[in-house]
Amino acid sequence: MAEAGERVVVCDLFRSGDKWRNIGAVRLHDIVRPNDLLEWLDRHGGEVGALVHMAAISSTTEKDVDKFVATNIRLTLDLWNWCASNSVRLIYASSAATYGDGAAGFSDEQSPAALARLHPLNAYGWSKHLVDRRIVDDVARGQAAPQQWVGLKFFNVYGPNETHKGIMQSLVSKIFPAVKAGETVSLFKSYRPGYPDGGQQRDFIYVKDCVAVVSWFLKHPETSGLFNVGNGTPRSFLDLVGAVCAVVGATPNIRFIDMPDELRPQYQYFTCADIAKLRRVGFDHSFYSLEDGVRDYFRQLSCDIDKDVQSSRVGRLTRC
Repeated sequence: MAEAGERVVVCDLFRSGDKWRNIGAVRLHDIVRPNDLLEWLDRHGGEVGALVHMAAISSTTEKDVDKFVATNIRLTLDLWNWCASNSVRLIYASSAATYGDGAAGFSDEQSPAALARLHPLNAYGWSKHLVDRRIVDDVARGQAAPQQWVGLKFFNVYGPNETHKGIMQSLVSKIFPAVKAGETVSLFKSYRPGYPDGGQQRDFIYVKDCVAVVSWFLKHPETSGLFNVGNGTPRSFLDLVGAVCAVVGATPNIRFIDMPDELRPQYQYFTCADIAKLRRVGFDHSFYSLEDGVRDYFRQLSCDIDKDVQSSRVGRLTRC
């Protein structure tokens, strides 16, 4: 949006790492600390056209539920109320974790009755689901709502600029260094009949496709609702490792490890986004296949490495 001439304001914490590099080349209007966001919005509300809220605690193993309440629930609902009161558009991140084990399917039908059938497996999924249900209930009862509201149920996102997420990086990001170094890649064993070790399937969606979805909704303020954001094609973790090995030119070297006991009851063995609703509203963008997305990711990763090498060479020459 900044490239199109829009004034973009970022709200985030950067701390002492290199996370700032992710937006280093972007022309920004302002940067706001999260604790100051609502005050900033009250002062600049008349200038805000749309609010894109992607922040969340996304750990599926986080045990402090109050963190989910404060960040994923309370902050999102505060922003919902502010946008409704100030006629500002809101696009926010929901999650495929709201679908739980998938027993109720993966349809993004947004009626209160349809949402009531979903049972998330962990506190992260519950926090996202609670927000979805509250918003849909407000709309169904005719309560105040933003000019446009869009909840995006992201499936398994991977792509550039995610190393700052630590253990919550995508598996693609985690295994790239190991595959390049010729090391063994670890995958969880399966504990469910019908799924071989490494055969658990997820709907992997490239981050550039997610950006395309957000951009489309920003250009179509007449469209609101809950929408799945996935490729629509489930692939196994073995497929993912194979895709990474293919672009690196390596032979897959995989070992299967025990899944932690605390993870087994909340593990999703299969996810697949039903994207028919997204297509019906007019989004006709072609998604990257897993292989093409991993290839593009690796191309950008290689370019970033080359830039870092060139920068270090310039630095050495300058010091000399």
